[in-house]
Amino acid sequence: MRITKYLLAAGSIMAVATPAAAQQSDDPFTGFRLEALAGFDATTAGSDVDDDIDEDNDQTAEGLVYGVGVGYDYNAGGVVLGVEAELTDSTAETDVVDGDFEGFGLGDVETGRDIYVGARVGVLATPQLLVYGKGGYTNARYNIESSFDGEEFRQSVDADGFRVGAGGEYAFGTNTFAKLEYRYSNYSDAELDFEDDDLDDVDLGEIDTDRHQIMAGVGFRF
Repeated sequence: MRITKYLLAAGSIMAVATPAAAQQSDDPFTGFRLEALAGFDATTAGSDVDDDIDEDNDQTAEGLVYGVGVGYDYNAGGVVLGVEAELTDSTAETDVVDGDFEGFGLGDVETGRDIYVGARVGVLATPQLLVYGKGGYTNARYNIESSFDGEEFRQSVDADGFRVGAGGEYAFGTNTFAKLEYRYSNYSDAELDFEDDDLDDVDLGEIDTDRHQIMAGVGFRF
C-alpha cells in the first residue's frame, strides 16, 4: 500500500539520523521533533470542475484542521534539512446556503483524516528563526453520506495527491518551538470505499480538488 511505503521510508530515514541527534542536542534545529497542529482548512473545486457560471457558488468546505506531526531535522551549517509526517483531521464539510448547495466536485461530504509524508529545507534567518519550504505526498479522506429508496449509505473517498508549503519556525531555547505555515495540496486520483464490505471499491480515476491550509504548531525537540 502506498501509504505504508511512505511511512516506512520516513521511519527509516529518522532511524539512520538518530546518532546525529544525540551528538547535536544543543542545536535548536537538529533532532527529532513532536508537535501539535491546528489551523484553518478549506477544500475547493479545482479548475477542471470549478463552477464559473454561478459566481455565488464558492464550492468550498471550510473548517478547523487539527492533529499531530513528527519529524527529524539536521542543521547542515545554516541550511536545515528535514523529513516529516503528519496525521490530521478536520471539521470542514459542504453545506447548503440559502438553498444553494456549496459542493466542490466530490458531492455532499465532510472532511476526514489526512496523512502526509514529506521533506523540508530551510535557512536560518536568525539563530532562532528558521524559514523553510516543504513538499511531499498526501492522502485525504472525504466521508460521504447518502440515501436511496429509504436506505442510508456511507462511503468515503480516499484521494492521493501532493502538498507544497512554506513557513517559519521559532526556537524557544533548544527544546521547544512554535511554527506558522501555509500549505497547498492538490488531489488528482481517488477511490470510492463503501462501508458495506460486500460492495467493491470503485476507482474514480482522475479528480481535481484543491486544499488550502494555514497551520500553527507548537512542539518539543529531543
